[in-house]
Amino acid sequence: TGGHTTEILRLLSCLSESYSPRHYVLADSDKMSEAKIRSFEQKKAETSFKSQFTLDRIPRSREVRQSWISSVVTTLYSILYSLPLTYKRKPDLILCNGPGTCVPVCLSAFLLGLLRIKRTIIVYVESICRVETLSLSGKILYYFSDYFIVQWPDLKKKYPKSVYLGRIV
Repeated sequence: TGGHTTEILRLLSCLSESYSPRHYVLADSDKMSEAKIRSFEQKKAETSFKSQFTLDRIPRSREVRQSWISSVVTTLYSILYSLPLTYKRKPDLILCNGPGTCVPVCLSAFLLGLLRIKRTIIVYVESICRVETLSLSGKILYYFSDYFIVQWPDLKKKYPKSVYLGRIV
């Protein structure tokens, strides 16, 4: 919600029109991001004939200040909910930037790849605000993403698999 949505929409504004349709996945309790996405897509539609998108909602995997133990249960539930959605959409690419909602979707796509149902490229972009340490989503998806992008050189030093591109949002 909020900052993560703003960052991902900035990234999407730089992508070519060939990245269409776009499938957005939001937490079911996220009310703010839908309006931002619809506004972004409406502006995109004014300049492009290919502007196609969908919005899907999944249960939030972790609420702010939720205990670690209970978040394991809610994340597993969110993964189970994400599997049919990921199977239905069969994305070629997942571009995500840190909200907890991205973890179940990415793990679902990773699982579908392991089962040889659909191989999806996972690109994780750590938030610009993460200067010295990774977010919890980043710590998890570091091991599952095909490309792990950081925006600060200190993170590249700590996480050698990462790709440092400087500030991209």
